[in-house]
Amino acid sequence: MYSTDKKWASDADAEDPLRLFRDRFLFPKHRGSDVVYLCGNSLGLQPKTTRAYLDQELKDWENLGVEGHFHAKHPWMPYHEFLTDQTARLVGALPPEVVVMNSLTVNLHLMMVSFYRPTKERFKIVIEKHAFPSDQYAVKSQIRFHGLDPETALLEVGPRDGESIIRTEDIESLIKKEGKAIALVLFGGVNYYSGQAFEMNRITKAAHAEGSLVGFDLAHAAGNLTLQLHDWDTDFAVWCTYKYLNSGPGGIAGCFVHERHIKDPSVHRMAGWWGHDKSTRFFMGPDFQPIPSAEGWQLSNPPIFQLAALRASLDIFDEAGMENLRAKSKKLTGYLEFLIRQSSRKDIEIITPGDPEQRGCQLSLRIPAGGKILFEKLSKNGVVCDWREPDVIRVAPAPLYNSFGDVYRFYEVLEQI
Repeated sequence: MYSTDKKWASDADAEDPLRLFRDRFLFPKHRGSDVVYLCGNSLGLQPKTTRAYLDQELKDWENLGVEGHFHAKHPWMPYHEFLTDQTARLVGALPPEVVVMNSLTVNLHLMMVSFYRPTKERFKIVIEKHAFPSDQYAVKSQIRFHGLDPETALLEVGPRDGESIIRTEDIESLIKKEGKAIALVLFGGVNYYSGQAFEMNRITKAAHAEGSLVGFDLAHAAGNLTLQLHDWDTDFAVWCTYKYLNSGPGGIAGCFVHERHIKDPSVHRMAGWWGHDKSTRFFMGPDFQPIPSAEGWQLSNPPIFQLAALRASLDIFDEAGMENLRAKSKKLTGYLEFLIRQSSRKDIEIITPGDPEQRGCQLSLRIPAGGKILFEKLSKNGVVCDWREPDVIRVAPAPLYNSFGDVYRFYEVLEQI
């Protein structure tokens, strides 16, 4: 299927139905040419339209002041609602189940307030071993907040000895073994380090079979994988938008709450006025009446400039279609894997699963000795990827703006150095 002939890459790009989307983004430069940007798993590129979207809100602020809340071209009062349908399509949800708000870890804490309610019998949380540190910190702090000890309340599932990925059957086995003691199963959609995409549907079924709730951190999955949160019956999920969703550094985050929880009065939450019923919000009453959707978890009025930057990207995503992007991603990442395996460098181990269904567009390359030096040489030659201690280079060809030519150029530089 693939070839080390450069012509194969140019032919694949010519046949790519998504090739024109590349021109919608701004690339950093290296010696006067576009860099080979393979770092969308850390920070996505800027859409060319972002500036215009932001300028519109600055113009309305300049000309309207506070009246921009109601009379801006895109009124600020309901601005977050402009992103609802696109967000729902992106993560496979119903529109009332999603909201764009806060930052990822803030949303994770808010969700655990609602969905981690430990009892004497059911108090444990299951997470992946070596989850992203922010998730580990958040989970442990929530456990301690409830007066419990992470040593006994936190269960971690890791790879077997000599392996780099976590087997789904091992996750299921632990959930079944601990059974009635598990209050919450909390996994990443994709592990940030290994690039492994977890089988979220199977994990959800296993957790629910034991009466446990389940949530996912989709920081590396939203905009990368095709998701079906509603159909999978996931209880909640959170994600950032500055990686694959290109909303800019520190961009606003997203949140999913399954519809069955939205109107359940037994679900606790932290309350703020932006989550209050819209029809009576400005009566300024003392009693909280939540909006009957995921919006009911909002605390404060949202940052319009961040929403505008995200809307610029989601408009492009919606046009491209997540199914189409995922199809290209599998082919693009498969090509990257093929070229690395054909490389003259024999010190590179790909620790990301070979099965396309168990990964997104990121490949994690383990280099036992000299990996940091190799990474620095890639950078000096105009290749932007990233390094994760102790020994991994992460390479992520994002299908929205990366080409097969980008992947081939990475291979060329790898061979040259």
